[in-house]
Amino acid sequence: MLNRRTVLSSAALAGLPLALPDMGWAQGRKDSIVLAMALEPAPGLDPTGGAASSIAEVTLYNIYETLTKINQDGSVTPLLAESWEVSPDLTTYTFKLRKGVKFQNGEPFNAQAVKFSFDRAGGEKSTNKDKRTFANLTTRVIDDNTVVVLTKEIDPDFPFLLGQATAIIVEPKSADTNATKPVGTGPFRLENWMKGSSVTLAKWDGYRNAAAIKLRRATFRFIPDQAAQVAALLAGDVDAFARVTPRSVPQFKDNPRFQTLVGGSRAKTILALNNRKKPLDDVRVRRAIAAAIDRKAVIQGAAEGYGVPIGSHYVPGAFGYVDTTGINPYNPDKARALLKEAGVASPLELTITLPPPPYARQGGEVIASMLSKVGINAKLQNVEWAQWLSNVYGNKNYDMTIISHVEPFDLGNFAKPDYYWNYQNPKFNELYDRIKKAQKPADRAKLLGDAQRLLAEDCVHAFLYQPQWITVANRNVKGLWKDMPIFINDLSAMSWA
Repeated sequence: MLNRRTVLSSAALAGLPLALPDMGWAQGRKDSIVLAMALEPAPGLDPTGGAASSIAEVTLYNIYETLTKINQDGSVTPLLAESWEVSPDLTTYTFKLRKGVKFQNGEPFNAQAVKFSFDRAGGEKSTNKDKRTFANLTTRVIDDNTVVVLTKEIDPDFPFLLGQATAIIVEPKSADTNATKPVGTGPFRLENWMKGSSVTLAKWDGYRNAAAIKLRRATFRFIPDQAAQVAALLAGDVDAFARVTPRSVPQFKDNPRFQTLVGGSRAKTILALNNRKKPLDDVRVRRAIAAAIDRKAVIQGAAEGYGVPIGSHYVPGAFGYVDTTGINPYNPDKARALLKEAGVASPLELTITLPPPPYARQGGEVIASMLSKVGINAKLQNVEWAQWLSNVYGNKNYDMTIISHVEPFDLGNFAKPDYYWNYQNPKFNELYDRIKKAQKPADRAKLLGDAQRLLAEDCVHAFLYQPQWITVANRNVKGLWKDMPIFINDLSAMSWA
């Protein structure tokens, strides 16, 4: 049954913070917790209005809820929907909604709110990064507790998509102000946001299952600096840090005060290439870049060894994975030959735009050194996260960039003509359409393999590695996710021993 489909589990940030929360929370009171993140949510607290994964890390399943819920093993279970049925042709989903649920402003949750949310997400003015998906939906209200969703584009992973942050159910009256005054149906509400420093959430006593929520307050502190991350954990100012910088791990691994969780992910760290910019529009140049890069050395230099090489936009452990690392292997001599064949004058001058995360900044240094050995002079350009979102992701103004794409099922981005890497191949579009329509798992697995090989042969990017995510926390914190199919901090599951 698709409504119980389990995804095989294997599994994007200026100095010290400006203000510190009450230190007693981290050290004494057992109904509050202080978590740390490298990135502050931007541009706001509405995950339907920005592509940054940091928004969901604070808000998803805490403030906002979705029809379905994605669990740490990748399985999908009911949340705001009690159950659902799927038509045999995978085009019609009928959701039975949970009764008696209210939004934090007192308004009722019902089928009309679902229709409003999905219509808004796919509307003309939508800034939802999954706008195209929602634009292909037709949502019909049957009664207050029943909604039918028809999709033009078949996607066997649709229930999973509906558990992601882009699919949150919003209250119509509050939707336009959710970026600063979020209103959801979740167990926590916004208490305070100190820009540049922290966000504090407080338990919402009006939540339908409030008695099961053990925490009364959670503060998210934003600490981009690696040394400051370590210092905050060691001092006890922070109780848990998910996706901590791998370079920090040795200081905690054998310390009895802490627990260190190393988990799998569905993320793909890539050297993304602007396929429309010359000379990157020539597949031989893209292949030369890939051939110049030793993936294992990048994993060691950028992620302290916590990663697995990949050759396409897919990771080991995911359904239908095939090993494509041999399609564009490390071969500096071949890289030089390909550049010569493409008629590229040496040295080729390119820029790698680097967002703040350490994997990008450290990885940029490693990759630039490798590229220099084959006749490519890669200038490193460090930018802040907001600049990356605006110039790279939004305006497509870049040559190359290092980024981790964390969504589990995002092959469809290669079929989007306006996506930031400017890749267009009708053959891939046709193949992806067949993937979505394939009803037999064996057929779908074969097509997924074909898609991975095509992306590798087109060398859309220099695909680098699947990162392993590391959480360091006080040993008494319970309910933390080890594996992370999506980036969230599920406060409803957390408690103190």
